[in-house]
Amino acid sequence: MALDLTEIAARVALPDDGARRQATDLLEEHSRPEGSLGRLGELGIWLAATQGRCPTAPLERVRLVVFAGDHDTTETEAPDTAATVRALLGGAGPTNVLAELAGASSRAVDVAVDGTGLPAAVTQHKVRRGSGRIDIEDALTRAEAEAAFTAGVTVADEEVDSGTELLVAAGVGAGGAVSAWTLATLLTSKDVASVIGSRSVADDRAWMLSCAAVRDAARRGRRVLGGGGDMIDLLAAVGGAEFAALTGFLVQSAVRRTPVVLDGLVTCAAAVVARRVSTRVTHWLVAGHRSPDPGHAALLERLRLTPVVDYQIGLDDGVGALLAVPPLRAAAALLASLGSPRPEPEIS
Repeated sequence: MALDLTEIAARVALPDDGARRQATDLLEEHSRPEGSLGRLGELGIWLAATQGRCPTAPLERVRLVVFAGDHDTTETEAPDTAATVRALLGGAGPTNVLAELAGASSRAVDVAVDGTGLPAAVTQHKVRRGSGRIDIEDALTRAEAEAAFTAGVTVADEEVDSGTELLVAAGVGAGGAVSAWTLATLLTSKDVASVIGSRSVADDRAWMLSCAAVRDAARRGRRVLGGGGDMIDLLAAVGGAEFAALTGFLVQSAVRRTPVVLDGLVTCAAAVVARRVSTRVTHWLVAGHRSPDPGHAALLERLRLTPVVDYQIGLDDGVGALLAVPPLRAAAALLASLGSPRPEPEIS
């Protein structure tokens, strides 16, 4: 039976408005002049609403989940995604350093890695070895896209059931940028050239090849949308396995009332697809950072999300999103302290 996205969307509720109002009142009472806590206060209010409580609870269990999948591309020397995943779980790279500093644990999920030698710790939900080259063929079959979406739902349920309080979502894989730029072109009404930055590719030739690939893929994607296809059909045509898995993960996290920090271009492309499944999903999301990629900026604009940090980090392996975790922890702790009873001063 095909996935019923309308039925899935109906399960997504909005964050707790009562907790949001309580947090807003608490900040107004304790911060003068009003609004002086700025973005920190906004994050505290968002956390109160997503937690459904004010004062907020501390963020003790934070989990980075990275979905990995390769794509057939025009590149002759694609990066080794299997090596990227091994480094992610190996404890030596930037993602590991920042995860440790943020107090977050990490999990990698293989949905379409076209390689071998993955660590045993990698969660296996492989639907195929590499998604198709989307300028000339579909990334996935409908059945594969549904399987990847369902894998994302399963992972979200596992994380929430294990007690995770804040999820950090990321996606890695060779060729994923072309799918992300294509989705940005289709779902933000931006033109192809404006979503592909020169800093995102190696040289002018690579930029022209990327523009041509996205142009052709977007043409195929418009036929899907114009023909009445749903978001699963779009992900099958011009997305890929990690995009479908991320979309399912973000939608189900919202269903399970669990907040998510978004990483870069790939993750935000999936978030815009999830938004098309249900606009309520975005209320459970916060943008971790802004990369130098103009496609990422276009996606953030469509999501109407303001990044927590803006360090111009161009990686998509969770580094930028993890930098947003300490400010979120600070916002939760601040609102918790403001709402705690204060001891009466001693009178000598």
